Amino acid sequence: MPATLEKPAAINGSKPPTHLTVKIDGVDFAYGARQVLFDVTMDIAAREITAFIGPSGCGKSTLLRCINRINDLIENAAITKGRITLGGVDINHRDLDVIALRRKVGMVFQKYNPFPRSIFENVAYGLEVAGEKDKKRITEVVEESLRAATLWDEVKDRLHESALGLSGGQQQRLCIARTLSVKPEVVLMDEPCAALDPIATARIEELIVQLKKQYTIVIVTHNMEQAVRVSDRTAFFYLGKLMEFNDTMKLFTAPEKPETERYLSGRMG
Repeated sequence: MPATLEKPAAINGSKPPTHLTVKIDGVDFAYGARQVLFDVTMDIAAREITAFIGPSGCGKSTLLRCINRINDLIENAAITKGRITLGGVDINHRDLDVIALRRKVGMVFQKYNPFPRSIFENVAYGLEVAGEKDKKRITEVVEESLRAATLWDEVKDRLHESALGLSGGQQQRLCIARTLSVKPEVVLMDEPCAALDPIATARIEELIVQLKKQYTIVIVTHNMEQAVRVSDRTAFFYLGKLMEFNDTMKLFTAPEKPETERYLSGRMG
């Protein structure tokens, strides 16, 4: 098995998508001596929306951050057993290019975090870091990404104004555009609507559903109604274990595990 991922999709869009599948196989994860994930096994299908639900502290955000190795930034945090593969490649292989991985697997955080730069510069940032120097191409991709994030019509006349002047919902869509600009294949979203009002939340949810036509999406949410509205499959976590993983409507209407039923009915915190 190769130790490196294939190069991210070309900036000029000439390379066809490969529709990579994420496979999680028997993963244990620990922060030092404290184990927080136990023997998690699941396949995340390409071009579907997979929701992770469960009570606070159940391990769902930890698992999400394992998929693009953001947990590497935390001292003594590591997978202690099992592995995660992307397109058949072990993402924790010692020779893997982590920067290339994070271009393949983008991340949108709970708190929108635009850079204190212009709207244009926010979206162009990833392209420039990746080495793109063609100004015309950068301009094209900025527009493409803003359109994909359903933000272009709202900001096209103010691209060189500060991103910090946008509303919260607009800032979160800008962060999504920034993630899309480097052509990922998987997009991770960690409670992307938690800091937003209901109207902005609805816009983000509509966007997520649109994006699955091109991207594999994994979303962590505490909002069970949101999981029902946007996801194809839902995984329920409890005490660091994957308790149930099924078609979303089946999981919510006919859960197989008593723990799932108690959580969905509000009898588990």
